[in-house]
Amino acid sequence: FLAKPGTLTGVVGPSGAGKSTISSLIPRLYDVTSGAILIDGRDIRDFTIESLRKHIGVVTQDSHMFHDSILANLKYANESATEDEIVEACKSAQIWDLIKSLPNGLDTVVGERGHRLSGGEKQRLAIARLLLKKPSIVIMDEATAHLDSENESLVQAALKIALAGRTSLVIAHRLSTIAHADQILVLESGSIVERGTHEELISQNGLYYDLYQKQNLQSDLI
Repeated sequence: FLAKPGTLTGVVGPSGAGKSTISSLIPRLYDVTSGAILIDGRDIRDFTIESLRKHIGVVTQDSHMFHDSILANLKYANESATEDEIVEACKSAQIWDLIKSLPNGLDTVVGERGHRLSGGEKQRLAIARLLLKKPSIVIMDEATAHLDSENESLVQAALKIALAGRTSLVIAHRLSTIAHADQILVLESGSIVERGTHEELISQNGLYYDLYQKQNLQSDLI
């Protein structure tokens, strides 16, 4: 279901539709029980797990951070990264100004699961880590969920750089996050029930249209 290389696929659907399951199947956290997932026409089960995961980067809604320094958390993605590469990745992820302002800079310890960072700061640090890995396939699983509007704006700016030129799968609750996607997959009860661009899906007056109308109504009521 991924589009051609370098394009962005959005995945939406009601709660329990199976959106996050897709993010686990592609890096083979577990395998499909029927059918197949193909990359360049090859079943992903034909690749070793190590070689497959080397080319995949994932950012979830609660990105894991180790109880270590910012530098160590970044180098987890690429041990040989140079200082210039780390700074550039942090700048692209909109997190460098914060790191620079900290008394210990890159040596700042983030705490267990990154509790010393806000949700938006953790997400931007996770995106910097992804940029250092330089994956060819990126999976964003509700990466902007639960963020306030200011942090969401910063994360969206970071994502714009992170996703450029990469085959991307963006699982989203907010339809505005993936309205510009090359294609959008609409899931219901574990199946793809609609597929198309935002404009095409709106014109079909189906499930995507219903989800869009509900989100617009909620925005009007806030």
